[in-house]
Amino acid sequence: MSDQDQENQAPDATSAAIDIDREKGNFKYAEDYAYDAGVGLNPGVIDYIAKVKGEDEWVREFRHKALKIFESKPMPTHWATKDLDNIVFDNIRYYLAKGQKPARTWDEVPDDVKATFERLGIPEQERKFLAGVEAQFDSEASYSRMKEDLEKLGVIFVGPTEGLRDHPEIFRKYFGKVIPIGDNKFSALNSAVFSGGSFIYVPKGVKVAAPLQAYFRINAENFGQFERTLIIADEGAEVTYMEGCTAPKFETATLHSAVVELVALKGAKIQYITVQNWSNNVFNLVTKRGMAEEGAEVRWIDCNIGSRLTMKYPGVVLKGEKARGEVISIALASHGQHQDTGAKMIHAASDTTSNIISKSISVLDGRSTYRGQVVMPKSLSGCKNNTECDALLINTNSRTDTYPAITVRGTQNSVQHEASVSKVSADQIFYMMQRGLSEGEAMSLAVNGFVNDLVKEFPMEYSVELKRLIELEMEGSVG
Repeated sequence: MSDQDQENQAPDATSAAIDIDREKGNFKYAEDYAYDAGVGLNPGVIDYIAKVKGEDEWVREFRHKALKIFESKPMPTHWATKDLDNIVFDNIRYYLAKGQKPARTWDEVPDDVKATFERLGIPEQERKFLAGVEAQFDSEASYSRMKEDLEKLGVIFVGPTEGLRDHPEIFRKYFGKVIPIGDNKFSALNSAVFSGGSFIYVPKGVKVAAPLQAYFRINAENFGQFERTLIIADEGAEVTYMEGCTAPKFETATLHSAVVELVALKGAKIQYITVQNWSNNVFNLVTKRGMAEEGAEVRWIDCNIGSRLTMKYPGVVLKGEKARGEVISIALASHGQHQDTGAKMIHAASDTTSNIISKSISVLDGRSTYRGQVVMPKSLSGCKNNTECDALLINTNSRTDTYPAITVRGTQNSVQHEASVSKVSADQIFYMMQRGLSEGEAMSLAVNGFVNDLVKEFPMEYSVELKRLIELEMEGSVG
């Protein structure tokens, strides 16, 4: 099938897309792992991971250095939540895997893992229209495949273990450069125990028409998932990457702490799309940052629904002139959830442009927080930023907060920031109910109208599911 045929078929895949209904992900299989580093974190765990993966000595040293930095850094205090104190690092399992090498054919995947991803819609999507797909189960990818025509063009889509081993000349040049080990406590933790994730390299001038996708699944209790993703788009290259996440409901806390580094070289474009649907026991603490060279563009499209606590602030370092950065995000915080999300735009060259559009919905006692940072040094000129933060409160005890940090120096740079908080209009709900809708249906229609302009930014196969998930969330929100 040609790329054009794949593109034409993509919208028809809507009905077979990953179903992000939270209950659909609420199942698990018996734990039977070939590789288990045990409970707790110490130098022995680092050595175990490095040995099992067969890593070079420099990688093992990198991990040990990161462990020392993690142990020396206090828990972040500038983040406005005490919920982080509930993470007990000594109770977490840091590495679990059924096997070390991802299967290249679906028949090779273990039966229980295969059943998991089949229930979640994988690999139906890959058969429909995706250029490549990777499915990670706990610490390692269980399935990874890319279409042959992309391989012939020199596109690389593997895990970081394969990237380190088979493509060190590309991988090592950028690994840990966009997000240093010591960027924060959780980036250091990821650097110490990272496993799974994606390494993508798109050669000069290659434009990947269909999206690449990864799907991350946590199956085990008291587990930490620490995937590491590095995407490099060479000069003039273009790529779209999509990721989805689920976990079953457990009584105990689960930790997800990923690091994502994007590198867009001169004139390149990277679009990174995330739809997370973690269960409400997951601490989702993620560091994501892109670097855009001259004339390049990095675009984050982010949807955060689910988890107990999400702290995620995708950023772009605009390193080259005329570089562009954009973050478009939707966050929905329901009962017992805190969505602490935002964006960072660091202008490091003149004539750069950034755009941040954030919409949040707080339901029941849910709390949403926007935390943003925009920096323009005095030495630059012609830099522009636009930030829009809109929040919707559904109930009287729901909450939203906005913490923008804007540093603009010089006289030839411009920033505009707009924020609004609103409640669903009682008159509007009453009017819709008079037209035959139930109160829940009316509330759902109002909320979907609030985010509709951003939902359009998501691919067709996700936008329909997002609207449906919002409808499910609204069912119990009235009263």
